[in-house]
Amino acid sequence: MKRIVLIPLVAACIVLTFFSADAHGESSLTDSTWQAGVARVVITPEHPMWMAGYAARDHQSEGIMHDLWAKALALEDADGTRAVLITTDLLGFPKELSDQIRDQLESEHKLSRARIILNSTHTHSGPVLKDALYDIYPIDEKQISDIEQYSEWLADRIVALVGEALDSMEPVKIYAQNGVTRFQVNRRNNDAAELNTLTELKGPNDHAVPVIKVVDRQGDLLAVAFGYACHPTVLDQYEWSGDYPGFAQIELEESHPGTCAMFFAGAGADQNPLPRRSVGLAKQYGMELAAAVERVLEEDMRELSPKLSASYSEIDLPLNPPHTKDELLGIIQSPETADYQKRWAENMLLKYDRGDSFISSYPYPLQVWQLGDQTVVNMGGEVVVGYANQLKQLLGQETIVMAYSNDVMAYIPTVTILEEGGYEGYVAQQVYGLPNTWKPQIESMIIKEAIRLSFLK
Repeated sequence: MKRIVLIPLVAACIVLTFFSADAHGESSLTDSTWQAGVARVVITPEHPMWMAGYAARDHQSEGIMHDLWAKALALEDADGTRAVLITTDLLGFPKELSDQIRDQLESEHKLSRARIILNSTHTHSGPVLKDALYDIYPIDEKQISDIEQYSEWLADRIVALVGEALDSMEPVKIYAQNGVTRFQVNRRNNDAAELNTLTELKGPNDHAVPVIKVVDRQGDLLAVAFGYACHPTVLDQYEWSGDYPGFAQIELEESHPGTCAMFFAGAGADQNPLPRRSVGLAKQYGMELAAAVERVLEEDMRELSPKLSASYSEIDLPLNPPHTKDELLGIIQSPETADYQKRWAENMLLKYDRGDSFISSYPYPLQVWQLGDQTVVNMGGEVVVGYANQLKQLLGQETIVMAYSNDVMAYIPTVTILEEGGYEGYVAQQVYGLPNTWKPQIESMIIKEAIRLSFLK
């Protein structure tokens, strides 16, 4: 890989002066403050690779619509506690690669897992990563080698990126507030083909656009981190792209030169942008999301006191017993079974033949940051919107819920969706290579642990 673009957006020296009041008249800091630094790096593959996210794709990538990026926002509170938010234009990090990156960051920068958020935008126009989604596509050994090489290159870029951000710390103020936009549609409860005739959209949703603003000592916008709970699945072509979050980030960075715009994915695993399937719509939704962020930036926002706490745990989520050989043969022989499901079932049968054991649970990552009075709950996997709604009811509507953080191992459905089945409750677990579906108690386990972590200071 030759193309490496590291762009630190803050001067490396530490500035010890204090803030004056900004344009909105918010109070100045006189005794303590946040420190922050940002950096970004292009992570677009230089060669054709398999793209992650659609099982219907039948060949590798064919070009670039716009670059994919990894971006880092490093924070340090008044007591010297450090943490870093990393956002990436990727479908999601598998556990092995995520562990590798976070272990390196702990070794080189003394950052514990509690203080690292490794988030993905979940674009379906980014590359397949090593040891993830191999069953979906007819990938050969050469292509697997390319994926593994890219993944190692990516890990090195992200570790270097964080170092750049940490080296560029300077005094800042940080603010938070929610905006709103409404192109998200619950895909389980609304037929996309009938969308134009619907007079009322059904099902749970979350239209919030959480915004975190970071301004430097001059009051200039250093970074803006923002999220939305909706699949980046407007585009299904073969060009690298961040989909609508990519266009939103481009729009904000063009409107605010020198700013690092960072999108993080919310709990929108059962939410789609509808209608979709055109570049024009991807740009439209990106502009709508950017406009929602701009509205928040222009209004009063809550200033966050320079106090950071972080907690992290992994809980063992139970899986149902694996399918029997007869059940797997039935899946393979059914004319209704998709090719990727057949590949999954064939791999499960191979495990039986080799005498391999099947996992009965999975170490699910949960993480909570407290930035002043702002609670940020970070969840692994493709989390459906019901979790965010519950957490906001319990912790407050201003709570930020990030999904696709630290490990994307499967869909995380609610009990209701598990009972209903469908893609999110059943088929998606095959996509990710799990031996069966989750047991229904996972919902209560996740909510209980997230609440526990939220009260650890």
